[in-house]
Amino acid sequence: MIAVLSGGVGAAKFLQGLVKAVDESEVVAIVNTGDDWYLHGLKICPDLDTITYTLSGQVNTEMGWGRANETWNAMESLEILGGETWFRLGDRDLATHLYRTQRAQSGATLDVITREITEAFSIGCTILPMTNDTVSTKVQIENRADLLDFQEYFVKLRAEPRVSKVAYQGCESASVLKEAMDALLIADQIIIAPSNPILSIEPILSLPGIKECLLERRNKVIAISPIVNGKALKGPAGKIMAELGQEASVLGIAKRYREFAKYLVIDNLDIEYSGEIRNSSMEPVVLGTVMTTPDVATGLAKEIIRLI
Repeated sequence: MIAVLSGGVGAAKFLQGLVKAVDESEVVAIVNTGDDWYLHGLKICPDLDTITYTLSGQVNTEMGWGRANETWNAMESLEILGGETWFRLGDRDLATHLYRTQRAQSGATLDVITREITEAFSIGCTILPMTNDTVSTKVQIENRADLLDFQEYFVKLRAEPRVSKVAYQGCESASVLKEAMDALLIADQIIIAPSNPILSIEPILSLPGIKECLLERRNKVIAISPIVNGKALKGPAGKIMAELGQEASVLGIAKRYREFAKYLVIDNLDIEYSGEIRNSSMEPVVLGTVMTTPDVATGLAKEIIRLI
């Protein structure tokens, strides 16, 4: 069994390849929920939905998130009324949020709701929220004392302001989903997907018991760098790392993960850093990590699962 710590777009692409490289029933994705929030009274889980839509072949490939063949009637009508439309929810996407909210209001937990949704989308691997409790990723930007919801920073402000702090509210009191922890304890491999290390992976690592588990199983842990040639493949990972005083390179990724991951998969463009990564007590694995197509992602996954 393979457990994958997952964010959104980058993780979804990798998982799309992984489920073709191995029996999909052997894959367990443990997904960040720090980005989850409420809008228009609806519970929205961006990373869970991006992975669900991608693995079901229903993702909007141009954007990397949302549903394919989407229409925007609800947003257009809301805009006429003067409502908030900076966070775009397509009509087909809205159905997912409506269902999730209704089930949550009836008492269903997020893991149960996620299982129901993934079954409806005919997904064969297991997709788990990291917790059923509320953990909220908050971002502090320069010239503002308050903490912003991640989505306000990322979508409304387009990740443009300089970040001075990132916090994971509720992580200390949250409980890791039991099924997720069980998967980490017995997995043949634990893969840290090429997701934003601060905004997507750290919320998972911040939950009590996760880092300790990875430390004990370090020889089974493989991290894939989301930074290639000094730039993030998607999103503001490099920008935020630099703003928080961290090196925005594969060396910065190695520094974040070396304590509990034995291997770091880096792109061919970063082969020059192999020696420094090895000196940091990680084993560098040089591969083509830019997943331009599902077939490329499958090839990458096949190479990675051969490591252990």
